[in-house]
Amino acid sequence: MECFVCIHCHFYQPPRENPWLEAVEAQDSAKPYHDWNERITAECYRPNGASRILDGQGQIAQIVNNYARISFNFGPTLLSWLEEHAPQTYEQILKADRESQQRFSGHGSALAQAYNHIILPLANSRDKRTQIAWGMQDFQHRFGRDPEGMWLPETAADVDTLEALSSNGIKFTILSPYQASKLRNDAKSPWVNLHGQGIDSKRPYLCHLPSGSSIGIFFYDGAVARAVAFDKLLFDGSNLARRLTSRFDHQGDSVQLVHIATDGETYGHHHAHGDMALAYALDYIERNKLARITNYGEYFAAHPPTHEVEILEKTAWSCAHGVERWNSNCGCNSNANGSWNQEWRRPLREALDWLRDDLAGRYEFDAKRFLRDPWAARDGYIKAVIDRAQDSVSVFLKEHALRRLSGEEEMRVLRLLEMQRHLMLMYTSCGWFFDEPSGPETVQVLQYAGRAAQLSEQLFGGNHEEQFLRRLEKMQSNISDFGNGRKIYERFVRLAMLDLFGVAAHYIISSLFDGYLKRESMYCYAADLHDGQVFADGKKKLAIGRAGITSRITHAQLDFNFAVLYCGDHQLIAGISPGIQNRAFESFTEQASAAFSQDDITQCSNMIEYYFGKRSYSLKSLFHDERQRIITQLVDASLADIDELYHKVHEQHSSQISFLTELNMPLPTILQALGQFVLGNALRRCLADERPDFEQIRKLVDTAKRDGVELTDPSLSPALHQRLNALLRRWQRKPADLATLQALEALVQLAQVSPFNVDLWEAQNQYYELLQTISASSHLYVDRTWLGHFHKLGEELGVAPSQSFAAIMAYSVKETSGLPAKGIEPS
Repeated sequence: MECFVCIHCHFYQPPRENPWLEAVEAQDSAKPYHDWNERITAECYRPNGASRILDGQGQIAQIVNNYARISFNFGPTLLSWLEEHAPQTYEQILKADRESQQRFSGHGSALAQAYNHIILPLANSRDKRTQIAWGMQDFQHRFGRDPEGMWLPETAADVDTLEALSSNGIKFTILSPYQASKLRNDAKSPWVNLHGQGIDSKRPYLCHLPSGSSIGIFFYDGAVARAVAFDKLLFDGSNLARRLTSRFDHQGDSVQLVHIATDGETYGHHHAHGDMALAYALDYIERNKLARITNYGEYFAAHPPTHEVEILEKTAWSCAHGVERWNSNCGCNSNANGSWNQEWRRPLREALDWLRDDLAGRYEFDAKRFLRDPWAARDGYIKAVIDRAQDSVSVFLKEHALRRLSGEEEMRVLRLLEMQRHLMLMYTSCGWFFDEPSGPETVQVLQYAGRAAQLSEQLFGGNHEEQFLRRLEKMQSNISDFGNGRKIYERFVRLAMLDLFGVAAHYIISSLFDGYLKRESMYCYAADLHDGQVFADGKKKLAIGRAGITSRITHAQLDFNFAVLYCGDHQLIAGISPGIQNRAFESFTEQASAAFSQDDITQCSNMIEYYFGKRSYSLKSLFHDERQRIITQLVDASLADIDELYHKVHEQHSSQISFLTELNMPLPTILQALGQFVLGNALRRCLADERPDFEQIRKLVDTAKRDGVELTDPSLSPALHQRLNALLRRWQRKPADLATLQALEALVQLAQVSPFNVDLWEAQNQYYELLQTISASSHLYVDRTWLGHFHKLGEELGVAPSQSFAAIMAYSVKETSGLPAKGIEPS
């Protein structure tokens, strides 16, 4: 019997971007990370690209790319975020697909996914088509090939969805075993009704469709998948391997496939170090020859389906009631509060359906003035979404426009298409999955709806938002404070809304502290300073000038005059007026600058309020993340004087602190806080140096330990981590540099002690890669001193030396002065 094993991971996060900034803003619930994408990347996506297999001593014996040995799909919106914010992880994913093609007979392990996780059986046919088209085109752009299979969000399927997949050339998809309806051995055999009780998952099946086409279906092993997700099977990789291989039926077919499908986040985020269990399980199966590891594409080509199947209509893997979890109060919930209900789901969907359908006709009618086929243009718009560069957008418009468009017409077409994009994003499944509509997932889909309504009013006038809000009033929250959908929208969505004036305010205020420069990429906008001047008097500043803001998404523009007055601390006022410089503004400039130069700040402030009227702004007008950064910068500047003062006070009390320490008496709270502040700041200053004084750092840490001062400043570990990464980059450029290696060794030692305890993941990866190079190269020339420090660094990092490296070490120890020393050529 031939035995095959395939593990599929569905990696996905809901899109979390602010629709007006196209960026994920800080999420406090994800701390200490910036947001949940960043946190789950650190816990799951990044580790799976370089997972550790440990030896019997707990040292790293291998570092492997799990993605290259499993089947996987990534949500396109998540891949877009990874490409920009975690490029190394992103490259490991693409690299794994290339490697898997070599490993699995030319079949890549990556599968496509319907674009933004819409429940396709609940979508209209037009959205179905676009979602599949966007998912495929995004896949082709990233992986450089056509997808063989496609993952359906929540495995939600119906015959129409399967028809759409097949018509687009998709060969197979993956479903839950409980989504199978009927089974027969071949066209001559009678159908067996399965009543949704499950199906033998050890073979693929063929589903014939009404159109005459067909599609392959793999039904994963539900029992093992549940055990992986919920029953602690990932506590031990060998247990996972044995559980998988125990599923083979020795009385069954001569060729069998055991395969599971789970959320990819199971391997590292839901279960800490789950990536290591996965890596070990795959290694255990191969090392013990228990089965052959494969992927779906390879298995489907080598062992095409012989049995036929029909599916249950409108079913999914996470709802026992078909697809009602995304449509009604079906009883499926996350059990956050047993007294809550989900009656809000249906009115939410009905309100969104109204908005989509009401705007569909308006879109088509208006777009026909500019585009040959408005809906074909929407299907192709993903090319411009993937690459927002002007050249890419121009190519897209040339392909679909009836004629050459003017700047105003181009902006209108892009607004039309962006409206359609947000009308699809608002159906992202997570908006219905959880228990309460005031949660971040439902608020996110309401934000997409709000952006679509805003664009519709810019395009067509009217008040679509108000009509939409009336429908949302039927959507009742389980929390009395939030009331209904309208109140949730007004509380969480309305405050996030932005126009070009708000972007302009952010630019002029942030630039007062960062410098007035042209910014090609300020979130999804570009800013250009036409002219301006800055007056300064100590901490006080006045900036006056003209600038322009352009949306890189819709190409909408705003030229404006501005003034910003900063009086120190948090006191700031800014004003904006549309248009270009005129005589009135020239007069204002002269008078305001004169008042500032005479130190009449009150008069200057009054003039800004009078001239700009309602369009006055403050530090609160900055975008969330930039506001935090700039205010932190201002606070740090104001603390600089305190730092110097506290340092003197600490020195004055040093003898008293030493005396209390000798008597083993705890420091008074005031002296404890003083030590934390002074020693913490001193450590940060040391770590900020390009070549840190490690002796001084150790002295400061030892002083803190001696005096019983707890260094609890959360910024210390990031400061050391930043210095470590800088040193690693230097070492990567010149690995033979002994001074860099010694500094790295010292920093790694320091990184493992309190108060630092820094993640050494990247350092281990870089060391392991160089270790493989040395071990595989018998002709390299190694300096014994360098080799000794390299070996010591490996011990600090917990990386086990390979046998060949141990042989090189032994040779180096035995060598005589008359023999050349093995080593690395200087780069």
